[in-house]
Amino acid sequence: MSLSPDETLLRDRLGIEVLTAAPARVTARMPVRGNRQPMGLLAGGASCMLAESVASQAANLYAAQFGATAVGVELNATHHRSVREGNVTAVAEAIHLGRTLAGYDVVITDDHGARVCTARVTCLIVGPRTEES
Repeated sequence: MSLSPDETLLRDRLGIEVLTAAPARVTARMPVRGNRQPMGLLAGGASCMLAESVASQAANLYAAQFGATAVGVELNATHHRSVREGNVTAVAEAIHLGRTLAGYDVVITDDHGARVCTARVTCLIVGPRTEES
């Protein structure tokens, strides 16, 4: 299934910008503006989307090496502090790269380097594989 030309990816609507990308580590930035809840704080759901976006991108880069793709199957997030302005930056680092699962720790920080959210994302590797993998 592919997107129609008039569809926009959620990550694009949230303003997520990928800064670095590799199978074991992806870094991205997202603006707080446009991603706030009614109290004026960064929405927890936006942080979760950012976390899953960086982990899923890393997992797909990993899976592509085997002709496969990856889909998120689990997300756990703890929100540590609120943010009202600026940007947040997410760094996904691999904690497990296996045959069927890829797991990532994701740390989201504000412009001052303070931790805003910690997440763990697990992705399922689906599709073709070779015998030796």
